Amino acid sequence: MLENLNPKELFSYFEAICAIPHGSGNTKEISDWIVDFANKRNLEYYQDDTNNVIVIKQATPGYEDASPVILQGHIDMVCEKDASCTKDMTKEGIDLVLDGDILSADGTTLGGDNGIAVSMMLAILDSNTLQHPRVEAVFTVDEEIGLLGAASVDVSPLKGKTMINIDSEDEGAFTVSCAGGNVTEVTIPVEYEEFTGDACIVKISGLIGGHSGIMIDKGRGNANSILGRVLYKIASGLDVRIISVKGGLKDNAIPVEAEAKVIVTDPDKLNSICEDIDAELKNELAVIDNGVTVTCEKIQYTIPMNEESTKRIITLLCCAPHGVISMSPDIEGLVQTSLNLGVVKTEKNCVIADFSVRSSIESQKKMLSEKIECLAKSLGGTTKVSGDYPGWQYAQVSPLRDLFIQVFTEQYGYEPKVEAIHAGLECGLFAGKIPGLDCVSIGPDQREIHTPRENVSVSSVERVWNMVIETLKRIK
Repeated sequence: MLENLNPKELFSYFEAICAIPHGSGNTKEISDWIVDFANKRNLEYYQDDTNNVIVIKQATPGYEDASPVILQGHIDMVCEKDASCTKDMTKEGIDLVLDGDILSADGTTLGGDNGIAVSMMLAILDSNTLQHPRVEAVFTVDEEIGLLGAASVDVSPLKGKTMINIDSEDEGAFTVSCAGGNVTEVTIPVEYEEFTGDACIVKISGLIGGHSGIMIDKGRGNANSILGRVLYKIASGLDVRIISVKGGLKDNAIPVEAEAKVIVTDPDKLNSICEDIDAELKNELAVIDNGVTVTCEKIQYTIPMNEESTKRIITLLCCAPHGVISMSPDIEGLVQTSLNLGVVKTEKNCVIADFSVRSSIESQKKMLSEKIECLAKSLGGTTKVSGDYPGWQYAQVSPLRDLFIQVFTEQYGYEPKVEAIHAGLECGLFAGKIPGLDCVSIGPDQREIHTPRENVSVSSVERVWNMVIETLKRIK
């Protein structure tokens, strides 16, 4: 359905990879597909045990002495879908929807983050007409769950000291610095015992959500944090025991739904409390998240947690920090430190909560993990930090940045923005592995990433493609 879009080769590859399930942790099929692509074109390639792939194309005539250029993007996507969508994203591809200039998916995330980058790299590798230095295309995995592919990839086949990362979402904005981060996981043990009452399920729904770095300063509601607030309100008004709590799908996505199954002594009063806090939240979030809804209904009885365990879980959800912690004193409008309570789930004898911690200051990143650890210890729980990755520091001297600015200004007629971002980019890990790496992150206009409303501008993709091709042409 994308055959009439330009650039044709890029959108042809995008449509092809959309047919391949490639959520984080499910990248073997698409990794092998890229290897097959390289084999058919006799291109040098390297594939590791984690499914990272490096494909190398030699310089075109006249560029033999030019410095090699690394092109980099990740092959995994965030798999989110509408509540009504029945698609199994581990086994089924994406159903594309084209509406004028806007490309999206039917009921699911689109995977433009980072499928557009993957498609652009494949189109460059496949071309027989483009002019460029030696191109080293690095396809990493599991970026969306902690930059795991970039952390594990062996860069020894790479000769380049210049890297174009194609993982930004704003055309006309060049990202040249990013925050570091980690996932801090809290485990709180729980015990169960009989309790007389009615079983009900309390649900938080209708929130907008979004990327836990880029959107964290928008004031959007976090369903897990709201659930903690609701449970505390319930516990303050009547006797309650928790059966289970659940919310969010990814640590790096602001959760849009959460629920708690509970036993209460007075279901009518529970309903009244939920109605009251529903009205409060609709008033508080009227401008930025006006779809928020709190509901409750009766369900089948299940043995709940005991009183002490219930108090622990309510305290965790109600008191855990969330959102912006501090703003940068150096760059106006940039979030310096934040965290997102992205996932809450109940297992056999414990409740687990995953926090996405971000900061451009290493000590503040550590401080937040320690603050979470302090809370967990006070509740008899433990913490585990994983997926820790460094920030990417702004470079005072960057020939690649200067070249991109020159090409952009010529093509667009105005200068681009040069900015930092409060989100994790693989550039930081590559900069740590390749001393002296000169790097810029770019990309077309993409909106509502990590949500079923994710979309990309077709015309923006074409303009960014033209900018990248011209930049490669001038690296001699």
